[in-house]
Amino acid sequence: MTPLDNPQKQLLFDYCLGLTSEQETAEAEALISSEKQAAELHSKLKSAIAPLGSLEIEPCPDGLAERTIGRLNERARSAQVQLEQLLAAEQSGGVLVKNHFWMKLAKVAAAAAVILVLMGTWFAPLELVRAKYRQHQCRMQLGHIARGTDQYSSDYDDALPAVASEEGGPWWKVADQGKENHSNTRHIWLLVKGDYVKPRNFVCPGWRRGEVLRFSDLQVQDYNDFPARKYITYSFRIICQRPMKRSQFGAKVLMADLNPLSEKLPEDYSKSLKLRLDEDMLRLNSINHNRTGQNVLSGDGSARFTKIRQVGVAEDDIFTLQDMSSGCEVKGCEVPSCETDAFCAP
Repeated sequence: MTPLDNPQKQLLFDYCLGLTSEQETAEAEALISSEKQAAELHSKLKSAIAPLGSLEIEPCPDGLAERTIGRLNERARSAQVQLEQLLAAEQSGGVLVKNHFWMKLAKVAAAAAVILVLMGTWFAPLELVRAKYRQHQCRMQLGHIARGTDQYSSDYDDALPAVASEEGGPWWKVADQGKENHSNTRHIWLLVKGDYVKPRNFVCPGWRRGEVLRFSDLQVQDYNDFPARKYITYSFRIICQRPMKRSQFGAKVLMADLNPLSEKLPEDYSKSLKLRLDEDMLRLNSINHNRTGQNVLSGDGSARFTKIRQVGVAEDDIFTLQDMSSGCEVKGCEVPSCETDAFCAP
C-alpha cells in the first residue's frame, strides 16, 4: 500500500474544511473511496475538527491570523509525531474535563492544534491556505450576488438588472456618474441601489487594492454607478439581448473575477480608449487570485473556480470577444456578436 503523498494530504485537508472546488471535491471523494489510508485520514480529520463547527464564524483580519499561526508554528517541533499524538488523543476521547464549557473549549483547542500541526507539517507556505480561503470566500460572495439577482428578477418580471443603454456605448467607463448609461457596471449597481446585494460582496477578498464601499442607503441613491473602480473588482457580462429574462439565461456566464484588461484601462475618461492587445492580455488569468485562476458565476446561480479562461463546450474565452486577437485594438465600445460569446467586461 503506497503512502499518501503531500498533495493528496493537502487535498483531503482542504476537503474536510470545505475549501475544494467542484472538481477537487470529486477527486477527494474518489481518493477516499479507493484508498484505505485516505479514508482513515479523512475520518480522523473530520472527527478532530468537528468541534470547530460549534463556533460562530466571524471575519478575522489576515494580519492577526498570520501572526497567530506564525507564532504557534514556530513552536511546532516534531510535527509529524505531534500530529499522530493529537489525532490519537482525539480518537480516544482526550482528557476528561468535568465542566461542560471547558470541555467544549478543550475540544475546540485540540481541533485548532490539529490544524496548526497539519499546516506546519504539510503546508509550510501558509499563502496556499490563505489563497484557498480567499477563493472560497469569493465564491460565497458571488453566491450572494446570484441570490440578489434572483430577488431582483422576482420583483421585475423575471428581468435581469439592466438600465437603458445604447449598443456600442463605452462600457469601460466604470464610476462615470454622467447622465448617459455607459459603464457596464451600471446594470449591477441596481442591485446595490435596491439593497438586493450589500456593497462588500462586490469586492473580491483576493484583490488587495479593492475597497468596500461604506455608504448609507441615502448616499447610495445619489449615485448612478459604483463611485470608483476599487469598489467593484468583478467583471459583468455584456448582454446582447435586453431585456434578458432571468429564466432564459440558464448556465451562461454572468460574472467573473476581474478581467485582466481592466488593469490597462486609463482613469481619464475624457480621452478615448485605444488599447492594443498582446499575447499576455489574451493569456493571463484574473489578478484577483494572483493569476492562478478565477471564480465564474453562471446564470443558474452556481459559482466555480477555474484555472483557465475558456468555458463551456465551445471553450469560449470569457475575457475577450471571439474576434479579438493579439495586435488588435480595443476601443471599449465593442459588443458580442452573439449570445454564445461571453464577454465579462472590465
